[in-house]
Amino acid sequence: MSDQNPPEQPSFNRPAGGDPTTPIPSSPGVPQGAPQGSPPPSSVPPSPAPGAGSTPPPPPPPVSPVGAPSGGPSGMSSIPDPAKEGAGFFTALFDFSFTNFVTPILVRFVYLLATVALVATWLIFVFAGFANSAGAGLGALILGPIFVVIYLAVIRMTLEFYLSVVRMSEDIHKRLPQA
Repeated sequence: MSDQNPPEQPSFNRPAGGDPTTPIPSSPGVPQGAPQGSPPPSSVPPSPAPGAGSTPPPPPPPVSPVGAPSGGPSGMSSIPDPAKEGAGFFTALFDFSFTNFVTPILVRFVYLLATVALVATWLIFVFAGFANSAGAGLGALILGPIFVVIYLAVIRMTLEFYLSVVRMSEDIHKRLPQA
């Protein structure tokens, strides 16, 4: 859909294919006939002819060793594997210097626990509603899942917020020089 050779677009203070409309004083070291704003001739790298080619593609991302935790193309850290971090949970829990984080390990368990608790609460309301009257039971049966989904979404967003703060902290800790 896009044109491979788009027409030259006018840039700031330069119409397409022409000289500047308003003369700008030249910088010292730039010859009088050189285009305005260009560096001195000694530091101008040779440029290919227009349409002769494009910039080379960026280098491929570095490959990390197998099993090493690494971020994806978006830079996000990897999700911890509870099987690998089983012994690390108690180490992180009783780390009084707070160099290890327990939040990434606990997030899955807390979300599962919250889901089970919300569904159990909904079922209790349904049974209690039918025990009281058929209308209350139908109301709990129909409206209950809506409230369960809303509360589950709020819990999920809260846990994701906590996890993102911990991941940012881990990323900053890795990038800063060790003191």
